[in-house]
Amino acid sequence: MYAIVKTGGKQYRAEKGETLIVEKIEGEPGSSVTLDEVVLVANGENVKVGSPFVKGARVQAEIVRQAKGPKIHAFNYKPKKNVRKRWGHRQLQTHLKVTEVTPGG
Repeated sequence: MYAIVKTGGKQYRAEKGETLIVEKIEGEPGSSVTLDEVVLVANGENVKVGSPFVKGARVQAEIVRQAKGPKIHAFNYKPKKNVRKRWGHRQLQTHLKVTEVTPGG
């Protein structure tokens, strides 16, 4: 059984025992998180698609760690004007271990 979950503006495929890397969710490592915005639940041939979400469906997960993603470098310049701007960014991430997928009604 797996579910498609929406969090942080993105969608992820969640299956029991898997680890997901998602946008930052507040919480300490070891604490539990419930993801309620479930778009799809599939159990073999039985598939439930929500409009927009499946009612009663949820995914329980445990926060494994809080981390930062890879550094993204960017550079702007204007030719012949001696204007150069360089910057970088590291996105905050949360690593989740899925403990339970509840299909709902």
